[in-house]
Amino acid sequence: MQNSMMAQIQQGHSYAKLWPLRRELAPMFVENRIISATLFAIKVMPLLALTSLVVQLQLLGQYYLGPALACALLILSLPVQGLLWLAKRASSPLPPAYAHWYKELYTKMVAQGYQGAPAKAKPRYRELALLLKDVFDKMDKAFRQELF
Repeated sequence: MQNSMMAQIQQGHSYAKLWPLRRELAPMFVENRIISATLFAIKVMPLLALTSLVVQLQLLGQYYLGPALACALLILSLPVQGLLWLAKRASSPLPPAYAHWYKELYTKMVAQGYQGAPAKAKPRYRELALLLKDVFDKMDKAFRQELF
């Protein structure tokens, strides 16, 4: 069943909150850049859209209201596109190399005494984010340095 757009946006926002924005993960995953850009766009784009609308109407007049509104809506849609991409990424299955790394990481964490949710047979990016969050929150620094 297809989720509504609002549910997908909320799922993307929750995935952005869940993903650990750590320097060690930046070379391996694109999430760090997408999340940073999307959060920046959420803060900046409404002001930029309003400024664009006002400037166009001041310079070109009311006859250009349609194109000015279209431009403002395009600017406002950029953070939404980022959140929709994050929602799709969260529910996407991991590629085989990352799935193997996920299982290996989970096994190492259990050997160190980790007691979390059981590993999934077919993990998705959301499960990887949960596991990585636990790595950085619950595991010691020596364990993290060994991994990265």
